Amino acid sequence: MGKLMQKRGRKEAEIPTSSMADIAFLLLIFFLVTTTIDVDTGIGMVLPPKLEEDVEPPPIKERNVLKILVNEQGMVLVEDEPSSVQLIRDVVKTHVLNNGQDPRYAESPGNALVSIKTSRETPYNAYVDVLDEVWMGYFEMWDSEARSLGYENYQQYVDVVVEGQDADNAIREKIKAQISIAEPDQN
Repeated sequence: MGKLMQKRGRKEAEIPTSSMADIAFLLLIFFLVTTTIDVDTGIGMVLPPKLEEDVEPPPIKERNVLKILVNEQGMVLVEDEPSSVQLIRDVVKTHVLNNGQDPRYAESPGNALVSIKTSRETPYNAYVDVLDEVWMGYFEMWDSEARSLGYENYQQYVDVVVEGQDADNAIREKIKAQISIAEPDQN
C-alpha cells in the first residue's frame, strides 16, 4: 500500500515550441510583403516649357503681379508689407477678382499673376503653407464660379462637365492659376 500512496513524478505540460519559430517567420514574411510604404513624392507641379535663348519673356504689368516673399525666418511679406499666412488666401482672391477696379490689384483674372519668392534658407513648411493658401484661394474662386453656374461645388462641376463630357474646364480658363515661384532678386 505504500507504493500506491507514493506520488508519481508528474511531468509538467509542455507546449511544443519548435513550430513557433516557423510561425513567427511566416508572419514576418507576410507583413513585409503586404505592407505598403508611403513615399513622399514632394509637390507636384507642371513647369512651363523652357524659353528659347533668343526669346524674351512676355511683358507683364507690375499691377498684375501680386508679390509674396517668404524670408529665411518664415516671415511673410505681401507687396512688401508684413502679413500672416492666414491672410494670403483673401489677398489672392481680391487680387485676381479685382477686374480693374482697384489700381493696386490685377486688371482681370486672365492677367493676374501671383509671384512667390523664397530663399534657399526658407523653412520648407513655411513655403508649403504659403503655397497651400494661394492654391486654396484659387479653389475657393473656382468653387464660387461653379456655384454661380448652378453646381453644388467645383468638384461636381468637374465630375459632370469636364470628365463626363470630356470638355475643357471653362472655369479654370476664366480664372487661370498663374503662380510664379522663384528665388528673390539678388542685390
